[in-house]
Amino acid sequence: MAKPPAEDPRLARLTEICLALPEATRRDQGRHASFLVRKKTFAYFLDDHHGDGIVAVSCKAALGENADLIASDPARFYMPAYVGPNGWVALRLDVGAVDWNEVAELVIDSYRLIAPKRLAAGAGYTATS
Repeated sequence: MAKPPAEDPRLARLTEICLALPEATRRDQGRHASFLVRKKTFAYFLDDHHGDGIVAVSCKAALGENADLIASDPARFYMPAYVGPNGWVALRLDVGAVDWNEVAELVIDSYRLIAPKRLAAGAGYTATS
C-alpha cells in the first residue's frame, strides 16, 4: 500500500500557529486549507491556487493595510483572488526564508478582525525561529 504524501511543512507550521488561537479549527480543501473561528475564515493556506504556482497564506488585514503591505514588498505580498478587494492580503511562503513571526502576526491580526470580541481578546502566539 502506498504511503500518503507527507503534509507540506509550511502548512504544518501554519496549522500550529492558527490552532493555537482560541476555538480555531482547520478545514482541508484539497491542497488548500482554511482556518476558521466559529465558522468564519480568518486564514487560508493556498497551494497553486488556480494554477498560479504560488504557495501562500492569505489573511484579513485592517482597512487599507493590504494595499500598504503589497506596495511595501510586492515580491512577497499580493492581492489574493476573490477576497483581496475585501481587505485580504496574501504572503508568499515560497520565496526565500519564511519569517514565521511575521506570519503569526498576520494571522493573529486577521483572527482579531474576524473572531468575536471575547475570543479576540485572548488571541496571542509567539512563533519560534
